[in-house]
Amino acid sequence: MMQLLELLPMTILGAILGLDVVSFPQAMISRPIVAATLAGSLMGEPLRGLIAGVTLELFALETLPFGASRYPEWGSAAVVGGAIFAGQRETTAGALTVAVFAALVTASVSGWSMIQHRKVLGRWGGGMRELLARGSSSAVTRLQIGGLTLDLLRGALMTFVALAVFGPLSRNLLNTWTFTNGQSRAFVVALAGAVGAGAVWKVVHTTSGARWYLLGGLAVGALMLVSRS
Repeated sequence: MMQLLELLPMTILGAILGLDVVSFPQAMISRPIVAATLAGSLMGEPLRGLIAGVTLELFALETLPFGASRYPEWGSAAVVGGAIFAGQRETTAGALTVAVFAALVTASVSGWSMIQHRKVLGRWGGGMRELLARGSSSAVTRLQIGGLTLDLLRGALMTFVALAVFGPLSRNLLNTWTFTNGQSRAFVVALAGAVGAGAVWKVVHTTSGARWYLLGGLAVGALMLVSRS
């Protein structure tokens, strides 16, 4: 099981990034490519965190967090995935596969927890209906601070429980893993790439002018690769 000295900072990070998803400050630090890299950095393996983050980002491209839609919560989940992958040796076969699996399950459960958070806020707001209708600034402040605090605790709980469960579970799975490291990574990359490509195509296919931005981004990326070589 992950040591408490490792679990505590991950829990705090997951709480902050879970808060960023919707409540505050919505600064995009909860995107998987950022969140997993931060988790890997806390584990002393920023590059491995980045690898997990890029893979999870391809899955997250499918998420369109608009309005009251239901969607996975990637902030806390990416911390879990990045920490689990960074905690394994580079040569461990299946490490990325297990880390991505843990992150996807966490994202789904944590997304459900966001719905419960909204229901609680709805009940709190209903109890303050008369005060809110009169424009009470103190009622608004209490509701906002209460909602932010509850969301922070939600992210912390999701991260702590997920790491406590998937930490030892991942080690047990990897001890009995039969596929090679190359096979495992190829499967995850192919699956993530397919999901990411589908999400990009959905936007490019339906949004006017989006294909030119895509072609421009590909051209800039190709130039950067050529310049580095």
